[in-house]
Amino acid sequence: MKKLNSLVTRLSMLACSVLFFSCHQNSSSPTDTPTTGEIKIGVDESFAPILESHVDTFMGLYKYAKINAQYAPEGQVMQALLQDSIRLAVATRPLNKEEKAAFEREKITPTVIKIAIDGIALIINKTNTDTTLTMQQVRDIFTGKATNWNQVTGAGTNGPITIVFDNSNSSTARYILDSINFKQPLPGNTYATKSNRNLVDYIAQNKNAIGVIGVNWISDRDDSTTTNFLDKVNVVGISTKTNPTSVEDYIQPYQAYLAQGTYPLRREVFIISREARTGLGTGFASFVSGDKGQRIILKSGLVPASMPVRIVGFSEEEE
Repeated sequence: MKKLNSLVTRLSMLACSVLFFSCHQNSSSPTDTPTTGEIKIGVDESFAPILESHVDTFMGLYKYAKINAQYAPEGQVMQALLQDSIRLAVATRPLNKEEKAAFEREKITPTVIKIAIDGIALIINKTNTDTTLTMQQVRDIFTGKATNWNQVTGAGTNGPITIVFDNSNSSTARYILDSINFKQPLPGNTYATKSNRNLVDYIAQNKNAIGVIGVNWISDRDDSTTTNFLDKVNVVGISTKTNPTSVEDYIQPYQAYLAQGTYPLRREVFIISREARTGLGTGFASFVSGDKGQRIILKSGLVPASMPVRIVGFSEEEE
């Protein structure tokens, strides 16, 4: 794990994406159709579990289709899309102003499809038994106002806080910078590991750490990876109230609360395609946003964009 001297600076250093995604997509000689051929796509690595299911299912249905999905930090994925190293991207934001301008210069009109609602989960060590924070406490931690757990009222541990992300270029880091810190830099006690798995292991081994992870990694309770993660760490419930009066004021990142909009750390998930014709990228995007693909998202514990979510009470869930 390495310390982030300036996470904001590292978020802009995306040159390695060219090496990661390798060669240029040759769109001048198309050989693929919506259900046949071979393409590369880039996926924000925080959605690896879900998109792996989509890719496997799609190729199982269409035996002449080959989707080469490459999982990387969101910054690298978006850079690869701009450089035409991948046909489409899965990311937690639509195109920004600069990216739109870059496509306009190439006379390309990208297709942007919302496919899900996701959340950001905060995880802590099992020995930190008070698993609730207010939004103000969350901001105090991520802006460096609170650097010791004894500054967080009700915390179940004491000692210097360590903030941990999966990667310095990740979408979760960008989310905290944009939506929690409002562009203020992260404090000096911020670190990054190499993957979500390493992140969970670090939190499990360090009692004063707090980690930031996509809900996708802890939401599918039928998945062995999810259950293994949940055995190692505690998930924080968050309240938007300044002075919560009961445990019901703290919301966990469950599917129902993402759907209702009551869990505060929510984000949307998009497929962004640069495909100018009806090729394999279009076919895969249609699959993910269609009935079968949306059911995979529903099962994963996230909120699908185009189908209703049944809200289930806790008593019913536990039976």
